[in-house]
Amino acid sequence: MELFDITGARFIAITVLLCSFALLVYSYFLYPVILSLIDLLICNRKDRAAGAESWLPVSILMAVHNEEDVLTRKLESILKTAFDTEKIELLIGSDCSTDRTNEILELYKNRMPAGYRYFLFSERTGKSAVINYLATQARHPVLIITDANVIFDADTISGLLSYFSDKSIGLVDTRIINTGIRYEGISIQESAYISFEVRIKNIEGRLWGTMTGPLGGCYALRKELFVPVPRNFLVDDFFICLHVIKRGYKAVSNLNAVVYEDVSNNIRDEFNRKVRIATGNFQNLGLIFALLFSDFRLLLPAGFTFLSHKVIRWFGPWLILSSWISAFFLLDSKFFLFVFVLLSFSFFIPLLDWLLQKAGIHFVLLRFITHFYAMNAATMTGFINYLIGVKTNVWKPTKRNQ
Repeated sequence: MELFDITGARFIAITVLLCSFALLVYSYFLYPVILSLIDLLICNRKDRAAGAESWLPVSILMAVHNEEDVLTRKLESILKTAFDTEKIELLIGSDCSTDRTNEILELYKNRMPAGYRYFLFSERTGKSAVINYLATQARHPVLIITDANVIFDADTISGLLSYFSDKSIGLVDTRIINTGIRYEGISIQESAYISFEVRIKNIEGRLWGTMTGPLGGCYALRKELFVPVPRNFLVDDFFICLHVIKRGYKAVSNLNAVVYEDVSNNIRDEFNRKVRIATGNFQNLGLIFALLFSDFRLLLPAGFTFLSHKVIRWFGPWLILSSWISAFFLLDSKFFLFVFVLLSFSFFIPLLDWLLQKAGIHFVLLRFITHFYAMNAATMTGFINYLIGVKTNVWKPTKRNQ
């Protein structure tokens, strides 16, 4: 039959296929292009000047669990900051660590500034519960929430605080620079994806102040805007960011506030991490819609960014499957037969990539396709976990290339 020979069922199949494909292309490709064009046309690209707020006293909050491999390096990076350490309150919660983490915390007791305190939890409570508790102990007007494996630059703290000279800004994210990139795993692909996300989020923040959540490794917010995260929520940074925007404040990123993080290279470890993130994203989905309709002034900028950047991607696995199934019902058309065969072949690329990897052969392009399908498989798995229900948010650190 001809491509546009439309009957009832055929019309539905074509519509589903085209809409699914269009949404995927829009979210991953067109939306970033649209953002970049708007940014090019109307946005002032000059960096913000550091204000007096760059020397505000700050409370750094860090939840740790079995972080002996990275904790010393993290604490040293804080000690070496160009920021006045006497203005730093460092609060660390050890979530029932069983390695040398607690010993390291004790060893640094006499080396850290007077504001250094650590709390040892005798039972696993989860990252959100630890951060919630540390926030109640914080004394300073700005909180920096960070992970143990994210290493500070000398100017990280002052870079984050400088943006708070703008009273409309409530949350500031850092720019993560990945280290430990290796050719044979997925670290090239993961690092490229993170860099892509950093750029998009930065433009969202500069245009409208609706950055779609910090990357989570290190970000700052006004203490008055901190909202306790539900104990079973897995993506605390996204939850906190949504509430900042809901309160009418801007969420932005500062590309000059740099931190360093070893990127994950093992696809299985990264898959498990993204399952956790996806589960947490679906927990936050209802909050997104509550945000959009709580104040219609937020509907256009926040709705545009969150739906375009996040929500469509979260439903990516179903869009991919619906495209493939729709093409199957249109096999009498040579065009849709080609689409079906192409999609079917792409599903086997991760297997081909794995076999080649076992033989010591690495194709970067194939690995990007593997990475894409792994992320979507993790998203679907996360959705299933969300439907089953999340009873605890205890975590273990992802293995990286330390």
